Amino acid sequence: MSVIELARAEIRALVPYSSARMEAAGGEVLLNANESPWAPFGDEGLDCHRYPDPQPAALLDRLAALYGVRAGQVLVGRGSDEAIDLLVRAFCRAGQDAILVQPPTFGMYAVCARIQHAAVVEVPLAAGFALDVDAVLAALTPAVKLVFVCAPNNPSGAGVALQQVERLARQLAGRALLVVDEAYAEFADEAGAATLLDRYEHLVVLRTLSKAWALAGARIGCLLANPAVVALLRRILPPYPVPRPCLAAALRALSAEGQAAARARIATVRAERLRMAAALHGLPGVRAVLPSQANFLAVRFDDADGAFRRLLGAGIVVRDVRRYTGLHDALRITVGTPAQNDRVLAVLAEPASGGRRLSQEASA
Repeated sequence: MSVIELARAEIRALVPYSSARMEAAGGEVLLNANESPWAPFGDEGLDCHRYPDPQPAALLDRLAALYGVRAGQVLVGRGSDEAIDLLVRAFCRAGQDAILVQPPTFGMYAVCARIQHAAVVEVPLAAGFALDVDAVLAALTPAVKLVFVCAPNNPSGAGVALQQVERLARQLAGRALLVVDEAYAEFADEAGAATLLDRYEHLVVLRTLSKAWALAGARIGCLLANPAVVALLRRILPPYPVPRPCLAAALRALSAEGQAAARARIATVRAERLRMAAALHGLPGVRAVLPSQANFLAVRFDDADGAFRRLLGAGIVVRDVRRYTGLHDALRITVGTPAQNDRVLAVLAEPASGGRRLSQEASA
């Protein structure tokens, strides 16, 4: 079975919406989209009175070069979240199909599935939050159309070996799409799964500019896949997913100068991750610091609630991940600037009574 045959029949047959901008190629006087003929006040040359290109060629080319793929293998949208939603809607029939996830993992996979009324099959990660290929294959049923792998894992930070990803890809051929979410891949030691795309037509890789590229507020992400999968998803992608100001921000970030700055900051984050992990290990009340290939650390505490409140009382917000499988005693701490990290360590190094004093001072 080809990868497109796994998609919903009604999506394969769908005649997509043809936007006015798609029909404007070569035009100089654009009077087909009911836009304002005047730019808004303070536009600064962005031409925000015109609808943007649905898939800007300049951005596709830069993302393709960045990830080592062809432009036809890239679909750009509003962060990775939009790509997850598109995949679920394109491949899962409501009330019939399912996705497979491995908790603890990113919560949007299940949210998108449940909105679509698709079932969620949960196969917990192995010890050390490792990808369990055998368990995934044992749980696979004909209803499962999408298998999500978060690599590195969020919220644990554990890396995923490319060899394991490829083993799973081989076994899923003709059965389901393998979706590898690499939101944190820039911080990892392991090579990304995009290197496998030409070998497996049912492999999909999700990337984002929100983390390492510092564009969380611009909401730019992309899906890397077989061109046939990209073409299928474009049928259901809203007409104008990349606003002009966001496109401009992305192109600046992906310029030669922007890439050099980003790589320097990635190196800083990786160094700070090691420093923070070592320092946290020696603090009272810290039970363990989980190995991380991402830009955060999952930290086990004797009293996670108390640690959370002490940090919050000092004006520091971290993520409480105790609701996740296997992380009942953990907080997730993003690696910040060296100065921010020093503040975290200073608060956690104080006795619990000191934390209460900080909280009282903060609320005074």
